[in-house]
Order: sequence, then C-alpha cells, then structure tokens
Amino acid sequence: MKLRNVLALGLGGAALAALLIEPSLAQSPAPEAISPPPSPVPNKGDTAWMLVSSAFVLMMVVPGLALFYGGLVRTKNMLSVLTQVFAIGCIACLLWVTFGYSLSFTNGGGLNDFVGGFSKAFLKGVDANSVAATFSNGVVIPEYVYICFQMTFAMITPALIVGAFAERMKFSALVVFSILWVTLIYFPMAHMVWYWGGPDVFADAAKKLAAAGGEANAAAKAEYDAVLNDAGMLFKWGALDFAGGTVVHINAGIAGLVGCLMLGKRIGYGRDLLAPHSLTMTTIGAALLWVGWFGFNAGSNLESNGSAALAMLNTFVATAAAAISWLFVEWALKGKPSLLGMLSGAIAGLVAVTPAAGFAGPMGSIVLGLVAGAACFIMCSSVKNALGYDDSLDVFGVHCVGGIIGAIATGILVNPALGGVGIPDYTTKPGELTVGTYELATQVMAQLKAVGFTILWSGIGSAILYKLVDLTIGLRVTQEEEREGLDIADHGERAYNY
Repeated sequence: MKLRNVLALGLGGAALAALLIEPSLAQSPAPEAISPPPSPVPNKGDTAWMLVSSAFVLMMVVPGLALFYGGLVRTKNMLSVLTQVFAIGCIACLLWVTFGYSLSFTNGGGLNDFVGGFSKAFLKGVDANSVAATFSNGVVIPEYVYICFQMTFAMITPALIVGAFAERMKFSALVVFSILWVTLIYFPMAHMVWYWGGPDVFADAAKKLAAAGGEANAAAKAEYDAVLNDAGMLFKWGALDFAGGTVVHINAGIAGLVGCLMLGKRIGYGRDLLAPHSLTMTTIGAALLWVGWFGFNAGSNLESNGSAALAMLNTFVATAAAAISWLFVEWALKGKPSLLGMLSGAIAGLVAVTPAAGFAGPMGSIVLGLVAGAACFIMCSSVKNALGYDDSLDVFGVHCVGGIIGAIATGILVNPALGGVGIPDYTTKPGELTVGTYELATQVMAQLKAVGFTILWSGIGSAILYKLVDLTIGLRVTQEEEREGLDIADHGERAYNY
C-alpha cells in the first residue's frame, strides 16, 4: 500500500509539473483574451433606402427641376434651360468624385472650420468595404452610398441658380461660373454645416477620456476637445440643418439674386408678356420634385427608421400646407386661384421644411408650411414688383426666403414642447443617443448666425465669381441672340419643331 501511494504521488507530481511547463496538455483550454467589439457592419435595409434616396434626388434634377424650370420660360428658351440643368448636374457629378467629396467631408487642417482637404481626392482610400457614419451609435452605411447621396445635393444646388437669370446668360459663362461656384462656395458650405466625426467617434473619445482619469488629465482632455472640434464651423456653432436649408436653398437663392441683379433685366421685362410657355410641363416637374424630395429629406436621416418616417411625413404635410396657403392668399388678393401659384407654394413648402424635416413635429411642419406659402407669395409678387428686379423664375423669393424661414423656424420647432424631437446630445452619455437641454434663445441665435453667414458667404462670393466671369468671357448674350432665343443662339436646335 505504501509503495502504491508513493507511486501515485510521484506520478501526480510529474503530471502537475508537465502542465506547468506546457499548459496545452490540460484537458480544459486556457481562457482566451477578451477581443475588441466587432466593427459595425452596414444594414442592408439602410443601404437599400439610401440607394433609393440617391436615385430620388437625381430625379429632382432631371427630369424634375429641368421640366419645372423649362415650362416656366418662353418656347424659344425651353431647350436651353433643359441643357443648362442637365449639364450642370453632370459637371457637379464629376467635380464631386474628383475633389468635391474630399473638400466637403475630410479634415482640412488649419482651414478645417471652413473647408476640408484633399486626403480623399479622386476617392483615394475608398472601396466597397469603407463605411460612413450615420446619426446613431454603431450604425454605418457604405461610404460609396454616402458619396452618391451627397453627390446628388451637389448636382441640384447650382442647377437651382439657373432660374434666376433664365433666358439671358451665355451657356459658356454658366459652365465656367458653375465650376467655380460649386468649388469655392458649395463645397466649403457643405463642410461647414455637415462635417463632423460621427457619434461613434464622439463616444470613443469620451471613453478614452474617462479611462485616462477624466478632465483632470490635461493631455487626455486636449485630445478629447480636438475630436469634438474636428467639425465644420456652423456645426460647432450648433446650427441645425437636417437636409440643406442653408447649404442648398439659401446658398443657391442668394447666388441667384446676385446673378439676376448683375446681368440685368430681360429685354421687355415689365413691358412685354413673358408668360410661361407650358404650365403642363411645370406641373409635371413640380410633381417629380415633390416625390424626389422624399429622398432629399427622409434620405438625409441616413437610416431607414422612425426618424426617416418623421421626415417623410413632414415633407408631405408642410408641402400641402404651403401649396394651399399660397393658393388661398393669392385667391383673396388677386381674385383667382392659379395653378402656378399652387405649384410655387408647394416648392416653397418643400424648401422651408428641408432644414426642419427631421427635427420638427408634423403639426409644427403644417404651421411652417402655412407661413412659408404666404410669405413667399408676398415676396414673389408685392416685394419683387416694388423693387423691380428680374428674378425670372423666383429663385430668390422661393428658395432663399423659404430657406431662411425654414432655417430659423427649425430652431423653434425642434423644441420637444412643440412636438419636436429635441437636440441630439452625443457627449453626455457616450454610446447612447440622448436629447440635450433645449434653450430657445440659444438655438434661435445659432440659426440666425448660420443664416447670416450663408447670405454673406454666398452673396459676396458669388458676386466676385460673376464679375470674374464677366470680365473674361462675358455673362450675357447679345440683344439679337436674346430676341432670337437661346435654343438657337446657344445650342443650334429647338425644343419644338412644328
């Protein structure tokens, strides 16, 4: 027995020694090291929605805007407007993937408050596996999809300007001006309003700060502040712009006003009948714009969820309210309700709800639409006639004025007490989307600052670009060409041959 026990103890000791030398000999595996959480993977539903939204916004450019504007000019200029809108869309598309996306959505170093850099020029470093942040922690979409979506915004914004000086600007001058304007005005504006790191970047920075001991660690706090400050200037001001009230509509609207003033009035303005040649075409275009605008507004949520549904609902009701508002105000003041008035009101409602679409509640959006429809009617009739400027298709009266109303109203309607969703706070509880404290004066002031800056940025910048083009190749066609019509003078063909 004693010999057997001694042998057993000896064998057990040998086994223990072997396990100490080589743990893999044990029957149970050693515990594995804790691996970091997996990187977010795009959801197919979000991806599909954003692909559809991108196509919807393209539909707003062609055929939507092209037909809407084309129907409003005279027959001899219909083809020229179609060509201008289509050409600008194509030019902006190519500029976007060449350097526009990089200037809009990358860090610009010392100029980061105003514009991005060239780190993603020619889409360097972007492939099918690259992702872009949304507005929710842990939710991403393919970066190619985000590039396509934002590209359609860059395509339609300069095309909106065309309506202000329709029927009198050289096509060559328009091409050069559009290239300069998109590069020097639009791309920086998109960066200033929409560029930021995203919710996950904010959350990661907050977690690193906490792990390093909090704000007492000066180096960690500086690194945290650098992450939060890696954003465009208007974004850091706290200005809210869900889908482009400042970036698209005020930006294009004020550029249009400057353009029509610098080119001067059309021959016969105020004396001859310069009526639209086809309100049928304009109606088709307006209807396509409304449908496409669901991609514009609801797509700006970047995810297929309840917030996208809210933006879609707001786009329905604000548009309807503005169309009815313009219709009845015009009916009361002029004696008859016009189709053109109702269509113009619908566009005014779409413009006004654009910055507020994901922030306001449906009832607030209805009120916004009613106000925008009436205000834009007064601007496009009484004020325009009193001042005497020839904004051919009311780009300033609808897009700039409607955009200003919507941008300022966003600061009010985001209030949860008025049915709004509140202001998102990505820093208080890292990793969770929470609603921050709302202060009416603070938010409205941020909106007013954004509106004022956009007017100055685009107004002054556009005036310089118009003058530069005028001094080099000239802005306006000759009187003979204007009387003949730009279809023949610029393009050598007609919209209609009968």
